Amino acid sequence: MAAATAAEAAAAAARAKKLNLEKATNFMRQYRDPQSRELKKLSANQFMEVWSHYDKDGNGYIEGTELDGFLREFVSSANATDVSPEAVSDAMLVELKQCFMEAYDDNQDGKIDIRELAQLLPMEENFLLLFRFDNPLESSVEFMKIWREYDTDGSGYIEADELKNFLRDLLKEAKKINDVSEDKLIEYTDTMLQVFDSNKDGRLQLSEMAKLLPVKENFLCRQVFKEGIEGATKLTKDDIERVFSLYDRDNNGTIENEELRGFLKDLLELVKKDYDAQDLQDFEETILRGVDYNQDGKINRKELTMILLALAKHNQEEDTSA
Repeated sequence: MAAATAAEAAAAAARAKKLNLEKATNFMRQYRDPQSRELKKLSANQFMEVWSHYDKDGNGYIEGTELDGFLREFVSSANATDVSPEAVSDAMLVELKQCFMEAYDDNQDGKIDIRELAQLLPMEENFLLLFRFDNPLESSVEFMKIWREYDTDGSGYIEADELKNFLRDLLKEAKKINDVSEDKLIEYTDTMLQVFDSNKDGRLQLSEMAKLLPVKENFLCRQVFKEGIEGATKLTKDDIERVFSLYDRDNNGTIENEELRGFLKDLLELVKKDYDAQDLQDFEETILRGVDYNQDGKINRKELTMILLALAKHNQEEDTSA
């Protein structure tokens, strides 16, 4: 009986020791120089390893307990001695998080997304260029033009080979193409797919590509469209003119083709987080059926005004029901 108890105690001690070892394992230490404790420059694959390790639920953000874990390990990994992440006290963590998020949480949503992490970690210069956080697109009209250019087979998806062509051109634009071998380009393509292909089908749908190619602002998210029916009466002629000129890029008096799809993409994003080319097409048919009285497949100022008033009214009803 005593022997059994001793064996159980030994097993419990071994389990506790293993747990402590696991607790003390700091994932970030491997990416620091053993002498200087500086972070080493990460390859595309290593960056992906860090991202996947901390974004445990795979929702595209490091947040909540994931963020706490990352910050504890990030800070304690800089110590010369292998201290446990638990060495960062709760009080220290609160202060640390506040400073850290002020510096890196660009959109102030209390979470770290992939682009924000890319600014924090030192990475290969070429790979870093692919995140485009210094050069977002002016509007969704530009996005839709790029989409049409690289969806060469018209499948409604950007497949791996199309994505590789896009990344090659992006690097060429940044005058770095001579530094990038075909193997590196394949590695970058694979990594970008791992990062942005949320549903893991091996290709990028519209909403996934939109995360890779951010637009400066979805104009339709502005406050004037969120004030409900009061907002509808507050919508001025100037507001409508601003929206119209934002999408009517060629100034021909109508919103059509990529201009129309850019506008509808922004509109669709207000109600749907994940969407593909078919969703956009269905949405286009629905909207045009409702407002395109002359059935020319384009939107003029009067038709745009109807859509924006309906948007403000819809927001009012949502606010009331909430």
